[in-house]
Amino acid sequence: MKTFIQHLTEASKTTENGFPIEQGIMAGNLNDDSVVERLNAFVGAIADREYLVPEHAVEELRQKLHRVGIDFGDVQFTGESGEVSVPLTMFGGVYGKDTDSKPEEIVNETESGRTLNFTFEKVAGSHKVYAQIV
Repeated sequence: MKTFIQHLTEASKTTENGFPIEQGIMAGNLNDDSVVERLNAFVGAIADREYLVPEHAVEELRQKLHRVGIDFGDVQFTGESGEVSVPLTMFGGVYGKDTDSKPEEIVNETESGRTLNFTFEKVAGSHKVYAQIV
């Protein structure tokens, strides 16, 4: 006999912790081009709204990408329009040993090899922010 929690988990397609179950892919894997394509559809959705302060769009996107283990540094918008690129980090980066390092070496990689490109412009008192992972 199933418990009430098991019924809720099956009905909502979530784990016991409430996190959504993604079928077949690891949503934070920036090394997979199909994952990046799916993430770009999600990341590009911030352009659907206008923001009074463009940094609010960045913080909203940061919170959503944190859910899949992706982080990026500070983003500073200056001027009426422009572009800003920041490197992306997967799962906090890599620290420790790998199979190719010497015994006395420690691997400390913080960047994933992908960047998040922001394009912003001021439009009639508000801001439009566009983003894409490349």
